[in-house]
Amino acid sequence: MTQPEFSASGVRISRWPRSLTRAGAVVVRDGRLALLTSRGREIDSAPLSDVQASTPRWYGPRGRARVALDGRRYALRLDGNAAWDEVNAGTDAGARLLGVLAGAREHATRGVPGTGRG
Repeated sequence: MTQPEFSASGVRISRWPRSLTRAGAVVVRDGRLALLTSRGREIDSAPLSDVQASTPRWYGPRGRARVALDGRRYALRLDGNAAWDEVNAGTDAGARLLGVLAGAREHATRGVPGTGRG
């Protein structure tokens, strides 16, 4: 198994109006985004091409992100006690996740006919 491009643990994962886990994990690996429970059970996953993600605009709280996997929406809270990617620990985890997703999506669509990038 390859190293994950992004990994965060201690993540609160919610699907409005209820919390699914308070200590889950978010992993981007092999072109897929996976949301996991604290025990490692998969809540949901999808190929990066089917993932939409955003962070709160303007003065929203840091470490928050919203993701949609095949249309199913989740709220992520990556701040607080979340342990993630120690190399970039000085940056906002939500913004880092969006950057990884954007880079992976661009890499996946590079050279694919019909995307205007080939």
